[in-house]
Amino acid sequence: MKALKYFIAAFLALFFIAGKPSEFGREANFFQGFMIPKPVIKIGLITKLKQASITASSGMKIYQVGREYQILSDEADEAVIRVDKEKLSEKFILLLTQTKDRQEAEMLAAEVSQKVLGPIEIEEKNEGGESVYYVKYGEFLTRGQALEAIHQLEKLGNRDVWIIKEDISLPEAGQVWLQINHRLLSINKEADLYFIPSNAQSFLSLNGKSYRGIFVLKNTTRGLSLINILNIEDYLKGVVPLELSPVTFNAVEALKAQAVAARTYALKNLGKNDYLGFDLTDTQSSQVYGGLSVEDPLSNLAVDQTAGEVILYKGKLIDALYTSTCGGMTEDAENVFSGESVPYLKSTVCTCDKQPDWLLETSRIYPAFWVKNRDVLTEVMPLLATGVIENEFLKQDLNEPISGEEIVNILPKISQIKKLNQTNWDLESFKNLKTIDFITLSRILIGFNGWQDKAEHFMLESEVKFLLHDSPNYNELKGKDLRALGYLLQSGVFPDFLRVENLKRAVNRAEFIYILKRSWSWTDDLFHQGIFVAKKDNYIEVMEERERRLLYFPEDAYLERKIEEGLFPARKLNLLGGEKISWVENEGKVQLLQVIFPANTDVLDRNSRYNRWTIRLSREDLEKNIRKYYPRIGQLLDLKIIRRGKSGRVAEMQIIGDKSIIGLKGLKIRSVLNLKDTLFYIDREYDADQHLTHFIFTGRGWGHGVGLCQVGAYGMAMAGADYKKILQHYYHNVKIEKIF
Repeated sequence: MKALKYFIAAFLALFFIAGKPSEFGREANFFQGFMIPKPVIKIGLITKLKQASITASSGMKIYQVGREYQILSDEADEAVIRVDKEKLSEKFILLLTQTKDRQEAEMLAAEVSQKVLGPIEIEEKNEGGESVYYVKYGEFLTRGQALEAIHQLEKLGNRDVWIIKEDISLPEAGQVWLQINHRLLSINKEADLYFIPSNAQSFLSLNGKSYRGIFVLKNTTRGLSLINILNIEDYLKGVVPLELSPVTFNAVEALKAQAVAARTYALKNLGKNDYLGFDLTDTQSSQVYGGLSVEDPLSNLAVDQTAGEVILYKGKLIDALYTSTCGGMTEDAENVFSGESVPYLKSTVCTCDKQPDWLLETSRIYPAFWVKNRDVLTEVMPLLATGVIENEFLKQDLNEPISGEEIVNILPKISQIKKLNQTNWDLESFKNLKTIDFITLSRILIGFNGWQDKAEHFMLESEVKFLLHDSPNYNELKGKDLRALGYLLQSGVFPDFLRVENLKRAVNRAEFIYILKRSWSWTDDLFHQGIFVAKKDNYIEVMEERERRLLYFPEDAYLERKIEEGLFPARKLNLLGGEKISWVENEGKVQLLQVIFPANTDVLDRNSRYNRWTIRLSREDLEKNIRKYYPRIGQLLDLKIIRRGKSGRVAEMQIIGDKSIIGLKGLKIRSVLNLKDTLFYIDREYDADQHLTHFIFTGRGWGHGVGLCQVGAYGMAMAGADYKKILQHYYHNVKIEKIF
């Protein structure tokens, strides 16, 4: 092992002596035992760096590489970088003790050095003719860092630690300081710093966010840049989940399409920011990149399954632009970006050639559940679907009084699904009652659910009086009955109309089921959440937490449609796939299915909330937006559309002010007006004096609208398309090939 260590050291020395440091990390994929497979990409994480904290999961090595090569640390856990505009005149040090006994000082230094990282120094001073030994620990840039270190020492049993300040004889302003394991170093700004994980399984973190690969601190024309160097496939694993969420859009074929597009974009744009020492940024100006911290198993799978695949047009990498939501149709590139027509970036309708659809229908005859002239069927449907309320019960007149025997038969069925509190309350005493009034029902519910203590003590007397003083029975109500009714009203189990109702009248069947559902606060636990994929014979295919499942859909299942106006019972539903659904099941059999309907459209990006949008802006507010770009526009008078593209996007327009008229084209329109997309139409509002007061923008889409529609890709995947078909739909006449 020692021989190997000396060989590596000799090799590195020879490497740098030979005059190669300027190429360090540029072509080679190997550094001090840490290998980065090709192809390699460099991502700028920070430019104009002022301060940063770098940590390692299991240690890191730090090298300074310039005209000379220097190992600054071979086992660091944390490094803090700081650039000071002005001269740093002081640093903070912890004084562990001061003693006249040298042996005591040495023993303390030895003890603490076993517990902490960083320098332990014993300083000897002559005071009054005697030697005094000061045991010091660490070098800190701020008092806050020193206080944090004191807290750590106190946890280790070292108390009575003091902070002292020491002057620094500092070079010029703008000096770069590196604090490694509480040791302060002044760094040559012209040299590069390399932060290398100690082993292949380790990773680095920047300000708490983790990354694969290595870090390089480089001085550029824009100040210090912190760069992440890593393999491009590892890079993509930190891009795909931020560009297309695998949580919201959990179709692997859509994520694979995103991975291939992102890989193509990255390779096409290598060297784009070479003058700054890196290829791409980690922002929307390139591709959003979040490192290891944002990785997800599903998007990682998409990257792995398309490894090395790119999009080619006539044998060359395409400019793989993509947009979040196209609003039903993408646009020709030349109508959004300046330049010539791009043959593969042409306007494309965001629909499937053969859009599949599925009919779900039920033979179920729904009863009318009227309570105080309101149909509450959808609210009580979980009780019906789970069999708590049986079909025979529903054949009776629901507006007739419910009997004690019916209640005694129904309540135990709830306990078979979920028991609230362990009570042995006897229901049998109510079995022979031909009718039940609301006062008696309150006793039953309080006893059955074990709420006696809450009913007795939870409410103030003033609250009970406030809730029931308008009841015609108020003066007759006493003690426990009064408090029970008050509690059930306040907790929402009893509906508010009972505050003024005759509480001695008979409860009808519909009212009892409605109240029972209101007392069953945990019914949401019964529902599964997922995405509808397809229907196959008597089964529906659903996606639940990234798992595809086949569920039996019986012909008499309860079916509900959820739209903007509310939840409604349904006899039949036409689905396209990708709809959000909720359902109650028993042993793989659907009992109740709720379908959340999207906007009224069949386009592939219909599941995006930005498929349609409306923004209303006052003339003054819109004028403020415009003035950020054109301060001499004067008072905004109007907007004039000159030309639209194939998708309807505004390709050219004029902003008319009282001092000038500004012409805008393409993507600049979106920026200046501060809108989500350029696919919009304008309405104008005027006051009584015919003065223009507001602009109303009714639009579709989010982004620039060119290339791959990301939400549309998800729609295609849910309709059964694979990633290659998705890419070839949005990029015209391209090929998908594996190039490495």
